[in-house]
Formats: sequence, structure tokens, C-alpha cells
Amino acid sequence: MPEIDLHTHSTASDGTLSPTELIKLAKTIGLKAIALTDHDTTKGLSEALKAGKKYGIEVICGCELSVQFKGITHILGLWIDPKAPILNSALEFLRNKRQERNQKIIERLNKIGIKINYAEVKAKAKGTIGRPHIAQVLVEKKIAGSIQEAFNNFLGPKGKAFVPKEKFSPQKAISILKEEQATIILAHPFSLGLAEKEVTEAISYLKSIGLEGIEVYYSEHSPEQIAFYRNLAHKLGLLISGGSDFHGANKPHIKLGIGRGNLDIPYSLLEKLKNYRQRLGLEV
Repeated sequence: MPEIDLHTHSTASDGTLSPTELIKLAKTIGLKAIALTDHDTTKGLSEALKAGKKYGIEVICGCELSVQFKGITHILGLWIDPKAPILNSALEFLRNKRQERNQKIIERLNKIGIKINYAEVKAKAKGTIGRPHIAQVLVEKKIAGSIQEAFNNFLGPKGKAFVPKEKFSPQKAISILKEEQATIILAHPFSLGLAEKEVTEAISYLKSIGLEGIEVYYSEHSPEQIAFYRNLAHKLGLLISGGSDFHGANKPHIKLGIGRGNLDIPYSLLEKLKNYRQRLGLEV
């Protein structure tokens, strides 16, 4: 039975459960600890901490940053102060760029004959507005049969209305997280889209600029990939993390704690991360 999940999302970004609902679900399924790692925001963290105390769940405050590097590169910062002044100052820039991107996507949809406006999209969001909320409107209007179809046909990299996202460089993202005294983890390394030799080189480079760990256990990783990333972490002296990337109804095939049914992450993994931080004199 899984005990922890160190990669989840709430309505503060593109998840469909509020931070409180997420923590309540963690309690219901028997998790001991959970990290809330919303995209480019810390807005749900205070609520999650409060809910954690109510339901007896250990909450690790985090954030997931998109990085311009190889393929799809996301970096998790774990143990972030909810106020995180340095991070939030940088994220304000990204949030403004995200809003501009949303407007451009809507304009492109309008140009191909799909009637949708920003007010409809905003009504779907409880936190940061993003592509999943546009996808929800497309599904509601029966333009797409599912969230995934909306991304495949319109919002994803091969979609008719795709607009690239503004991202940090790896150096900037890692530097900001370091200043916030976060533990820095490369999320879902399979999404780098690299062969084993190239991914080893890429992760070695990221370690050289401050990366501390790899998300070895992940919903979309095959048993072979898990074994490879685990061995790579040991080889490079990196921490091992794991999480489902739970989004609720926006990724209905991914379940909290178990992912696609392939995750069973023990609390001992979290203990190793905490021990690492304590050796550095950092709070846990």
C-alpha cells in the first residue's frame, strides 16, 4: 500500500480538487504524506498545510516549474515556504506570460471557427488559468470528446491552436529554488525524450548546476525506466523521489498515490529526503 505521493496538483493550478479536497482524499486512501506541487504557483500551500493538520496528513509544500531545456523539462522544488518571496516575484512574470498565452490560444481557436471567450475559460478555473481550463470548455461545447482529445487536436504541440509557453532556463529555475532552500528534483525524466546516453548527459549537466534528485517513481514510467533512473540516481549521487502527478478529473487515468496502478512508494523514501535536508541544516 502506498504511503506517500510527492507530485500532485490542485485547483491552485490545473488540478480539479481544492487543496483541502486533495488532502482529504490522501487521508481516505491511507497516505501518510503528500507534496502539493502546483504549476508556477504557491497559492494552494497554506490551505494544504491547514488541511494537513486537520486530517493528520504530513504536507510537503512544493512547486513545479517548466524549464526550457530538453523535450518537456519540469523541475520540482520541495519544502518551499508558502510565502516564498523570491520565487513568487519570478512567478508573477510567468503568470502574466501565461495569461497572454491563454489569450493567444483563444484567438487562434476563434480564427478557425471555434467560438470561445476568456470569460468562459476563467469560469472553469479556481486558481491559475491554463490550457486544461480551455480544454474543459471545448469538451463542454462538444468540440472535443475529452480533455485528451482537446489537447491532441487543439492545445498540445501538434494542435491547431498551440502557443509555446514562456519558461525559465534551467539555471534560473534552479537558482531561484536554491535561494528558497528547496530540494530540487527533476520531474518525470522520461519526458526529456532522450536515449539513455543522452539522458545521462543531460541529468549530469543539471546536477552540475544544482539538481539534487530524480523523480524515479512516476505514473508513466515503465518498470525498465524505473530501474534505469534508479540506477542512474545511484551512479550520479542523486536523491530518489516519486509521485503520481495527480490532477483529478483532468487526468482521470492517474490516481492519487498509485498513478496507473504502478506506484507503491514507501514513507522511507521521504525519510531519506528529510535526512538529506537535515544534514544540510535545512527545515523539514
